[in-house]
Amino acid sequence: MLAIRDGTVHTVSHGTIEGGVVLLAAGKIVAVGRHLPVPADARVLDAAGCVVTPGLIDCHTHLGIAEEGVGDAHVDKNEIADPVCPHLRALDAVNPEDEGLEDAVGGGVTAIIATPGSENVIGGQSVAIKTRGRIIDDMVLRQPAGVKIAFGENPIKLYGGKDRAPSTRMTVAGIIRENLAAAADYVKKPPAERNLRLEILAKVLRGELPLRAHAHAADDIMTALRIAAEFGLAITLEHATAGHKVADAIAARGVPAAVGPSITARVKVELRDRTYRTPAILHAAGVKVALITDHPFLPIGGLRLEAALAVREGLPYDAALRAITLSAAEIIGVAGRVGSIDAGKDADLVIFDGDPFAVATKIKQVFIDGNPVYST
Repeated sequence: MLAIRDGTVHTVSHGTIEGGVVLLAAGKIVAVGRHLPVPADARVLDAAGCVVTPGLIDCHTHLGIAEEGVGDAHVDKNEIADPVCPHLRALDAVNPEDEGLEDAVGGGVTAIIATPGSENVIGGQSVAIKTRGRIIDDMVLRQPAGVKIAFGENPIKLYGGKDRAPSTRMTVAGIIRENLAAAADYVKKPPAERNLRLEILAKVLRGELPLRAHAHAADDIMTALRIAAEFGLAITLEHATAGHKVADAIAARGVPAAVGPSITARVKVELRDRTYRTPAILHAAGVKVALITDHPFLPIGGLRLEAALAVREGLPYDAALRAITLSAAEIIGVAGRVGSIDAGKDADLVIFDGDPFAVATKIKQVFIDGNPVYST
């Protein structure tokens, strides 16, 4: 057993404990509190003057399927020959040796979603994984963790440039509706043969999986919400760059938003409304907010900085911490295992030498499943 004691413990789920004790054993959190007895045989880690948080979580990355510094050798996030690919699985492309996963661990990020890219209308299945492991199957938290769809510029630019559909936003929406309708017909009668594309969309229709909708612009956000309402689907807005413009509509539908990365240039029209205030505005409207890096577009180590800038622009401190821990876990669908410091959850923890959102703060130690995976 390991006892981490005397730190400022941000449980996220039930407040902050000054001088707290966290007990870990067999990869799990055994107990957390202020006056916990420490077993005589426990190894003790003194966290006095430090801050202890759950492992950080980024619920939108391309880690493992869009490696840096390898050219085209291991960039697998988009199948550019077919705009409709719900049967493809990010799991089958994630390379656990991606150096970005080491960067994640060093940045205190212990769990992520690896998702297909946004150049296809229906890009495939996302997977939620821990950020340390030798074999990808052993790293999985949830598979599949949703089905990626994309609105706006990216699929239009790719396929319109090839004189293929989609070349307009109307066509993007039409393709999504056609395939959802085909999946609905597929489950009504015994099929003559299996259709892997429609099988996964049938799970979406049954509410077993959410759609993870790449949508930056306000009009694309509203189209995503409209389609979800038409088919009664669970959906998460990914990026939501202009979400502040339609925050009330997002909140009214109870749809969460994975916002970011805000630390980016306005390299395309969809990003012209970028502002660090978006998370605060969405939160004030009642939207569940997570913050994301979209690694490698913003390196995974920038997740804490995304949160710090959101705090600077009005997002409450506790909400910002929740946005990169428990809210992200809830959006992924793995909050029963990670995202807060609670007895019974996986022992994924980060120890900081100061305020996690201060630029000069260093990470002293990171644990995944109770194992020390990073230290300084």
